[in-house]
Amino acid sequence: MNISKNIYLKNFNSRKPKKKIVDLVKELISTKNPLIESFKNSYKNSYSKNLVTKLKKYKNINLIGIGGSSLGTRSIYNFFKGCINKNFIFIDDLSDDKFKARKKSLNLIVSKSGNTLETITNVNFYSKKNQKNIFITENKESYLNSLAKKLKSEVIHHNNFIGGRYSVLSEVGMLPAEIMGLNCLKFRQLNNLIKNKKFLNSLVKNVSSILDLQRNNKTNSIILNYDQKSSDLFYWYQQLVAESLGKSNKGILPIVSNMPKDNHSLMQLYLAGKKNNFYTFFFVKENVTNKIRNKEILNSHSYLRDKNIEDIKLAQFKATQKVFKQKKMPFRSFFISKRNEETLGTLFTFFMLETILIGRAMNINPYNQPAVELIKTETKKLF
Repeated sequence: MNISKNIYLKNFNSRKPKKKIVDLVKELISTKNPLIESFKNSYKNSYSKNLVTKLKKYKNINLIGIGGSSLGTRSIYNFFKGCINKNFIFIDDLSDDKFKARKKSLNLIVSKSGNTLETITNVNFYSKKNQKNIFITENKESYLNSLAKKLKSEVIHHNNFIGGRYSVLSEVGMLPAEIMGLNCLKFRQLNNLIKNKKFLNSLVKNVSSILDLQRNNKTNSIILNYDQKSSDLFYWYQQLVAESLGKSNKGILPIVSNMPKDNHSLMQLYLAGKKNNFYTFFFVKENVTNKIRNKEILNSHSYLRDKNIEDIKLAQFKATQKVFKQKKMPFRSFFISKRNEETLGTLFTFFMLETILIGRAMNINPYNQPAVELIKTETKKLF
């Protein structure tokens, strides 16, 4: 089923859509939830076009943030890798690795609270006098707001109703995307998607299926990713699902499995191990890939002649699904025919809505992360 022009989604099998989920979808879309409104192209950015024009002059950009403040932008950058004429470095962990400040570089410093320990530490380590700093943070008293005033740096307002893991279509992801030369309006597809019956039907079917699978003790969501450029998209998805649904002794564990490499390490477990998993296949069609050198192929493997890497990966993608079907293993499958802003924006929107709806159906608040705050509190006590 084509849920958009460039996305074919094969839904989970034999799962009847639940009326409860249909009602939840209608409620979510009809109520003016400010977070959901931020997925629409009517959402107003808190930065100006003039600022984007100025920042586009920078070739080298350092994004300093962690979790939802970094993963969405990293997903965008790597999904379009090779098409973006900018050098982004993501400083999103604590490390002793030496980082050489690049001349005339731009620092995008992102933290919703403005008090994230790792981000404060990395700004201290890596922000240099010869760099321009732009802060994206809430409009409230915080360390980063105070630092921005001291440095006389511009602050972009991070709306308080948008949590980090849901912020990719807001200023957090769209300002960097525009600096990359991409169109933020094309990412925000919800206006079109809520008119698309195939998209909404697939959303309902997938939420219904995942709830049924979870009730049958299938609580590991394994992403079989055949596209290297989409690895960070699924690390973003991993945070989205784990942090949104891991509450009240419930939850789904998302695991990113890079294919076909993991055929030779994890596939044995997937096929013959404990049956507590469900799977998402993901493939992106590439137009240009390396071809096999025919003259160097032995006769025993003549079937490889005239093939390219794309042909081989696609054959493995199809063969693995065939085996999963034979073994009656639960899976769905995304096939992407073209990389563009609309495609990635649709994927972001689908996964965020799906996660919110699963949380609502499980009587879980999908927007908070109270357990994580315990670590922050205890860490601060140690100082």
